[in-house]
Amino acid sequence: MEKKRNLHIGWLVTAMVVVLLIIDQWIKLYIKTHFCLGESVRVTDWFFIDFIENNGMAWGMSFIGKFWLSLLRSVAIVALIVYLYRIIRRGTHRLLYIILVALVLTGAIGNMIDSMFYGLMFTASSPYYVSYMVPFGDGYAPFFMGKVVDMFRFPFFSYTWPEWVPFWGGQQGTFFDPVFNFADACVSVGIISMLLFCRKELEQLGGNDKKKGEKKETSTQADKKETSVNKKGSKEDNKEDKK
Repeated sequence: MEKKRNLHIGWLVTAMVVVLLIIDQWIKLYIKTHFCLGESVRVTDWFFIDFIENNGMAWGMSFIGKFWLSLLRSVAIVALIVYLYRIIRRGTHRLLYIILVALVLTGAIGNMIDSMFYGLMFTASSPYYVSYMVPFGDGYAPFFMGKVVDMFRFPFFSYTWPEWVPFWGGQQGTFFDPVFNFADACVSVGIISMLLFCRKELEQLGGNDKKKGEKKETSTQADKKETSVNKKGSKEDNKEDKK
């Protein structure tokens, strides 16, 4: 019965990931092939569609090279897939936690698809013309070096820093100004929701690592004790033989 339940959860999570990836890629493909780079469309006063591309992580962040970032993202995706498979198979975690982990995985895969294939499939985006698809391999960048497509911006309100604030005094700002995509939203919603509603599972995750370390330390100490006992025993045997 439990195996059947875990199997159903596995299929549910797989279907969810596939559907969300289709939504993410449909949005990106539409923007990529219908907008010029930097083009902006005002939907409401607090919602804009701004087409930009970035080499970095979620929300346009970048602090390491593109290749290493793609490699790091690949390792993280594999680790998440293995972890998700294990917790579904064990059946020891709540469905909410499993769904949120899958949500983070979906976002990571969504942006990874951009990096892996968009550079091979499309011409480079430009402020002067719309990008279009080309024969696979004839695009603007090699494998792993494609740019991530971002489009959503929500400038809810503007503000001015007080003059007494160091560095930013008197400067104007907007909340919330970063441009992001659907995959970024999946990652952010998944992580924030886990921090708010799945503290028990996160504590267990940290506790398991701690227990493994304690077990390893205990086994090492036991091995040392056993070795010392064996040495003492052999010394006593040698003394008796000499007598």
